[in-house]
Amino acid sequence: MSGSSTGFLVFAVVLVVFAWLAACAEAGISRVSRFRAEEAVRNGRRGAERMLALAQDPIRFLNLATLIRVTCEMASAVLVTVVCVRSLHQTWQAVLVAIGAMVLVSYVAVGVSPRTIGRQHPMNVATASSVVLLPLNRILGPIPRLLILLGNALTPGKGFREGPFASEAELRALVDLAEQDSLIEDDERRMVHSVFELGDTIVREVMVPRTDLVMVERGKTVRQALTLALRSGFSRMPVVGENEDDVVGIVYLKDLVRRTHVNREAESEPVSAVMRQATYVPDSKPAADLLREMQRDRIHVAVVIDEYGGTAGLITIEDILEEIVGEITDEYDREAPPVEILADGAFRITARLPVEELGELFGIELDDEDVDTVGGLLAKALGRVPIPGSGAEVPVPEDDAGIAAIRLTAESTAGRRNRIGTLLAEPVPLERRGRAGRRDADEDDRGSERHGSERHGSERHGSERHADRAADRAGEHVDEA
Repeated sequence: MSGSSTGFLVFAVVLVVFAWLAACAEAGISRVSRFRAEEAVRNGRRGAERMLALAQDPIRFLNLATLIRVTCEMASAVLVTVVCVRSLHQTWQAVLVAIGAMVLVSYVAVGVSPRTIGRQHPMNVATASSVVLLPLNRILGPIPRLLILLGNALTPGKGFREGPFASEAELRALVDLAEQDSLIEDDERRMVHSVFELGDTIVREVMVPRTDLVMVERGKTVRQALTLALRSGFSRMPVVGENEDDVVGIVYLKDLVRRTHVNREAESEPVSAVMRQATYVPDSKPAADLLREMQRDRIHVAVVIDEYGGTAGLITIEDILEEIVGEITDEYDREAPPVEILADGAFRITARLPVEELGELFGIELDDEDVDTVGGLLAKALGRVPIPGSGAEVPVPEDDAGIAAIRLTAESTAGRRNRIGTLLAEPVPLERRGRAGRRDADEDDRGSERHGSERHGSERHGSERHADRAADRAGEHVDEA
């Protein structure tokens, strides 16, 4: 072996050492958070200021460490190949020896060993690597970023702006591995994934749509608004002016109860005297940004506006939190069986029961092209969102003997959004076929009741329960809502 070949081998070994250090730095930096670095600074740890500089922009220094590692690995592989070609007579032998040697060295010396040390001692590794990476970052400047842009240009589809070396997908994979190793529970894994997905979620995807809102007109009285709140079960309702796109405020059930409890004569006041100012947000706003703003400004509910300035829906803090922790229920939510047989051929059914299964209960063929569930069938017959007590008769095909129609009556609500949970389905005798399909007089009198924002059940304090009992005593002679 000539002197130049020996020099090449020595240089290759030095490059492998640098690649080892770079791989160790990658593992250490990825394990150090900004919080841990700031805590080290407060504790007076030596070199903590440099480590904090790395933790404040980890992507940049991870890309730099990756560039150094790849450069050293490739250069050492070339040098070893040159030495093998010079030392062996057959080229194919030299190539095989070089490949075998560099695969072994790269896997063990660069792949396994440094990453293990970096994960075991992240603070020490990050502090030591900052001595080299901070000056190199000033020297190399934008070279890693330019190489990432070149790689994204050659990659089909949309690439990662900061590079793929420390991406959200990698963090998700680590969470999955932690769950597989029983370090975290499956529920915790799903929650972490939900946090990542929340960053890509916009308000339009989690809001209560306009069709599910219960609204109250500005000209209604406090008593009428209180009656509507108690019947619908919502503690916050939008107040509209000329039409549904003109949301002028939000009325709170606790404000209505407080006003009428202090002064019974206030029942005749307009609801506009009690409502609060509404907060408006665009439907394209990121849900995570809105959550931070609602926490900062202590806002619980906001009106969602579409691109044309109309009302798209309503969103609450619970709507956003449910994207992370799942469905939120309380003591008022009860899981009912899909079908409960009652007397006189009636059934208590869930609102999600398919229309076809409703027909099977009465021995008829029932189908609807517009809706799939019984709850949707009742809403279609009423022409608006049903609330407890709403009822309508749904006609059946005339060739089906036995009944003229099926009377559906909304009973209880379920879920945090207070949607109708169960309905009462009763057969209508044949002699009443002419009245089938008509909504009852009670429902017509209620006019323009529309759906609201949030369950009254989840915030039912003592004063609200008092108002509920008062409404029950009032019975059917309450004013129209």
